[in-house]
Amino acid sequence: MLVHELGVDGVAARLRGDGLGIDLGAAAVCIRSDIDELPSLLSRLYGDFDVAAAPGLFDVTVQLKVERAWWRRLRPQVNLWLDGEREFEPFPRDTPLPLLEWGINYGLASRLSCHLLLHAGVVARGDKALVLPAMPGSGKSTLTAYLSRRGYRLLSDEFGVIRLDDRLVLPLLRPVALKNASIDVLRAADPALTLGPSYPRTRKGTVAHMAPSASDARAVHQPARPAAIVFPQYVPGAGAELRPLEPARTFGRLAVNSFNYDVLGPQGFEALCDVIETTSAHSLVYGDLAAAVSHIDALMAGPAAGAEPT
Repeated sequence: MLVHELGVDGVAARLRGDGLGIDLGAAAVCIRSDIDELPSLLSRLYGDFDVAAAPGLFDVTVQLKVERAWWRRLRPQVNLWLDGEREFEPFPRDTPLPLLEWGINYGLASRLSCHLLLHAGVVARGDKALVLPAMPGSGKSTLTAYLSRRGYRLLSDEFGVIRLDDRLVLPLLRPVALKNASIDVLRAADPALTLGPSYPRTRKGTVAHMAPSASDARAVHQPARPAAIVFPQYVPGAGAELRPLEPARTFGRLAVNSFNYDVLGPQGFEALCDVIETTSAHSLVYGDLAAAVSHIDALMAGPAAGAEPT
């Protein structure tokens, strides 16, 4: 059953009961909440995802609860709980979706150490994955979302999940968090995309979430082979320039952009080495999305993408 097939009332009943379980691919999450607007938001943004049975085993269980203390009536707030523990200070009551998404990110990053986790967007062309590691503010999410509307399959906006036993990239699919000017850029590029509401004045500015396509949601259990690594950096006014990176520099930048490289120890080291040996690596400075995609199309079609180990 898909989330939208439950209907808004069915989603609300699950959120207030045992929880709404959602299959994200490499992980499953259970969400509970008493916030009135959340059922319609989840139906819109996660509507094409499979429902996971609850109660059951989940990688992360998230609960959003409205603060009921009488002194919160003038400034309503929401608390987030992960696996029964409150992890953050209360958030304003009018930003439940950004809090939920950040909470899920935190839970997955801190609990999913059966795989190597990179802070990266990931898209695929056929069975070849393009990994886009980057620090916050680099334009990673904008480029990942744009590629997903230009013929690439979206695997993740936030996590490059490398399976340790075979080095394949696993989907960990979620709505893409767009920020500030990128919201209007993506809306103009594809008026048919499904966007949630815009939330101004968050700690990252204005945030809105883009729902993955139905076909991407159906493919959450289809891994892809790492073929290319591109470190994007958005520079206003720039065109697009793709430059090759040597392996040692690639290794250092991947390690910095990993959530759990240090936790995995030798396993993390070996996994990074294997991925670098079988991919081409580049840096991409871009200010023009169409030009950036043109470079990426050529890279993914070329013989260097997904090369055999040397």
